[in-house]
Amino acid sequence: MNPTLRGFLIILAIVALIVVLQLEATLTALLILARIAFLLAIAFFVYLMWRERREEISTWPLRGRVVFYGAALLAVADLGVDWYGGAHGLQVIAFVGVLALAGLAMWRTWRDMHTYG
Repeated sequence: MNPTLRGFLIILAIVALIVVLQLEATLTALLILARIAFLLAIAFFVYLMWRERREEISTWPLRGRVVFYGAALLAVADLGVDWYGGAHGLQVIAFVGVLALAGLAMWRTWRDMHTYG
């Protein structure tokens, strides 16, 4: 049997089981818990990366630190607003744009601080 077909059959079996046993509310609760766990995992990863490099970041000029931390706070706020209210239509473009620009600002700042020339 084709592995893709087998995968789709397994997904269909799980969906049928959820519908037959009327587990939609349970599935919704599990999805909310998984979303919270995912956000906590991202926050923990970012904290570990910051903790590892905080001495290096503290040697940067004030402008570099303000831009770097400001972009990080903007990205976290953007993710929080999306998680709380959700984005629909053109708001999705704004969400992705703000997240991309905050990441670009952090990357450019980091790259400028590591350019020796």
